[in-house]
Amino acid sequence: MDVAPLQPYRRGDRMTGGTGPARPVELAVEGLRYDTDGHTLLHGIDLTARPGETVGVVGPNGSGKTTLLRCVYGALRATAGRVLLDGADAAALTVKERARRVAVVPQDATGTFGLTVREVVAMGRSPHKRFWEQDGPDDVRRVTDALETVGTGPFAARRFDELSGGERQRVLVARALVQDPGLLALDEPTNHLDIRYQLEVLGLVRALPATGLLVLHDLNLAAAFCDRLYVLSGGRAVASGPPREVLTEELLAEVYGVRARVGIHPDTGAPNVVYLPVAAGS
Repeated sequence: MDVAPLQPYRRGDRMTGGTGPARPVELAVEGLRYDTDGHTLLHGIDLTARPGETVGVVGPNGSGKTTLLRCVYGALRATAGRVLLDGADAAALTVKERARRVAVVPQDATGTFGLTVREVVAMGRSPHKRFWEQDGPDDVRRVTDALETVGTGPFAARRFDELSGGERQRVLVARALVQDPGLLALDEPTNHLDIRYQLEVLGLVRALPATGLLVLHDLNLAAAFCDRLYVLSGGRAVASGPPREVLTEELLAEVYGVRARVGIHPDTGAPNVVYLPVAAGS
């Protein structure tokens, strides 16, 4: 069977999810520190994301990536420093005000037991409605369009907790789409996804009229879909900049402890990392 090649997404492409024209948020993280149980997990992190930019956060396990993201979207309160959304201190915003600006795709969903897929996605409209306000025709249309966009329309009536990990991840992306965010924060959004949906989800993030902040493990995906990268190690930002400048063989050896060759992909122009095998016992 012939398979049509995946067409690259370009900034400004129209997605078909039916979300409104969100205004991209400018994000600034200043001197962020996070302590817990006598340990410092983040050491004075500075990070910026310009409106409409897609910024990736990479680094080995335990480097502080998820902790940083959770401080940005408010699940954790930083010990010091601040998070600014369009110049406003995010800590001063109410939960609903923050939710109108920031949508989150976490690694795992909570508070969804017993809900159908459609009901989980419809939760994304809550920040834009009054308490107990029923879904209107526009809400229903947005939810339906988002479900179709991420390929989950056929099982909209199924219970969310009965889905596979990859299916749940796509539903959470749909929930974020209908929230109309100015900033989209994603923690390992390609977890549990096969390669087709990894490419489609990250391409969709690129096409959205929103600023993106993504935690990613796959460096080649990060290089292909992110405008800039921040590399964390030991709770510190040790490098930042465009992927071509950041992803060097020297950095991979120092931060990840691996030998690799970094070239330029002939089709995308993005850095391409090829890891070299490690001899047994070395």
